[in-house]
Amino acid sequence: MLTKLFRGRVFKFLLGGGVAALVNLLLIHWMIDRLGFNTPVLRNVSNVIAIEISLLLSFFIYRIWVWPGGAWTVKEVLLKQIPLYHLSAGAAVITRIFVIFPVLDWLKVNYAINTLIGVAVSASINYLISDKLVFKTPTKTPNSQSSELYYPEGLEPALADSSDLKRVFLGEKVRSQSPNNGQIKLLSVVIPAYNEEGSIVETVQAISKALEEHKIAYEILVVNDNSRDRTEEILQQLNSENSKVHYINNYYPNGFGFAVRCGLENFQGDAVAIMMADNSDSPEDLVNYYYKLQQGYDCVFGSRFIKGGRVIDYPSHKLMINRLANTFVQVLFGLNFNDTTNAFKAYRREVIEGVSPLLSHHFNLTVEIPLKAIVRGYSHTTIPITWRNRKTGISKLKIKEMGSRYLFIVLFIFLEKWLSRGDYVRKYPQPQLRSKA
Repeated sequence: MLTKLFRGRVFKFLLGGGVAALVNLLLIHWMIDRLGFNTPVLRNVSNVIAIEISLLLSFFIYRIWVWPGGAWTVKEVLLKQIPLYHLSAGAAVITRIFVIFPVLDWLKVNYAINTLIGVAVSASINYLISDKLVFKTPTKTPNSQSSELYYPEGLEPALADSSDLKRVFLGEKVRSQSPNNGQIKLLSVVIPAYNEEGSIVETVQAISKALEEHKIAYEILVVNDNSRDRTEEILQQLNSENSKVHYINNYYPNGFGFAVRCGLENFQGDAVAIMMADNSDSPEDLVNYYYKLQQGYDCVFGSRFIKGGRVIDYPSHKLMINRLANTFVQVLFGLNFNDTTNAFKAYRREVIEGVSPLLSHHFNLTVEIPLKAIVRGYSHTTIPITWRNRKTGISKLKIKEMGSRYLFIVLFIFLEKWLSRGDYVRKYPQPQLRSKA
């Protein structure tokens, strides 16, 4: 394990950056204390010279040791790679100073933790840009992919799969499924609801209509989060009108995460989608989720920020914070997925079992489930979705209260990814994806 770590590119990158930073400090000390660059102007000059020399040193360390090979022509190195590397380092520093530090400071995150996160994210940005743009690491072909996938170990008795399906590489990790050969016979929809008397009827009826039009077997389970208005009374009425609509009172303390967890412990389907009670999520997108699950994916994620996705009446300040938070998660975990914080996602039953026990009490559950699923090796795909702001009621998300909670869950799963040594993942064969009929 240690041998692999020390030989790894990330370790070499961090070590090379540490050497360059040390040289930077020594150069500044030498020029100011030994050469007498001790006026305000000369101190700035010494700082610029030291930064440029350490940047060039780190470039050649990375070029020779971390990303060896490639073209060494004067044109390639001097006119392309070195300028791009300066842009990479500059982007990392600017992101740290003008984005990460102000946002975390506004969220009242401890200064030391703020600094550590800033350093980690800026190093991650520099690494990713260097790897993808500056040094252009060759990508692996399908034939070079590992034949092993890892899944949660502790759930072997519950998730044992005797399928003899052969592994077929399709560009996305896919695992063999439940005894019904992966077919979703019943789709559950879990909806947490707190004081939603103004929107729950429209939400439930729209979902029911869309699923019935497509002849999809379903159940809708609304979790009443101890509402103080007429929500429970309305749910009783909906149940009497449609036997596929059920409700349960949240037996945990109040909170979005607790309400969702209550629903995930009580749904009956082969797969479950989590939707909001305010009718912000599109029922047609839910239908698309269902067909993707039927193709064999373990998880289906929606993104409002890819081609075909859109948001309607999204408050501008929340949109800005949303994009910053999702970019942070995306860079930290190296994801292609860019809408982790959105609650509207769908999972097979074995995924919910595989990411349990869940820790989040609040809206940070929307990040915990998908990140755990990704880190633990479950297959996923992303489709564009539409989100519209609620027409009635008030949003329950309080950004200033949730910032540190989101950060806690993200860092918790990040540590699991790098330090757990595979304790929470297990092996499964990979079946061929099925096309939508």
